[in-house]
Amino acid sequence: MNDILKETVYIETSIIGYLTARPTSNLIVAANMQTTKSWWDNKRDNFDIYISEIVIEEVSRGDSEMAAQRLSIVKDFPSLEVTKISVKLASEFIAKSNLPPSAYDDAIHIAIATINELDYLLTWNCKHIANAQIQKKLREIAESFSYKLPTICTPVELTGG
Repeated sequence: MNDILKETVYIETSIIGYLTARPTSNLIVAANMQTTKSWWDNKRDNFDIYISEIVIEEVSRGDSEMAAQRLSIVKDFPSLEVTKISVKLASEFIAKSNLPPSAYDDAIHIAIATINELDYLLTWNCKHIANAQIQKKLREIAESFSYKLPTICTPVELTGG
């Protein structure tokens, strides 16, 4: 029996999207898809994986066949709730950082991972989530509420070599 605690990872919706995306000729997207699948197949079991109600809502949208594939991937992971505390923290992230109001769901993802003290938030959303300038301010805001922002990264950064 393995008593070593695994590190925790919050899987944001873009990861599931890359796992189920249709083939593309866009080389960057294709590379990100391959990196995501490689991480999923080879590294995922090294972590305890979490999602949230927001992830379930987001993967449920769109083409019903694709949504069913995405839901199938996330069905067995623990789903963290959107709480009053996470909503308050997300609102603070929007109010006091350079996240635009349109990125509220992104702020909720970050807040849920933060409130639940997860080690990592895995994402391909480099505009609003895996963005060094935004993360700096988010870290300050989280710390002002006595929380530690998780390490926010892409599968490339969480491959371990």
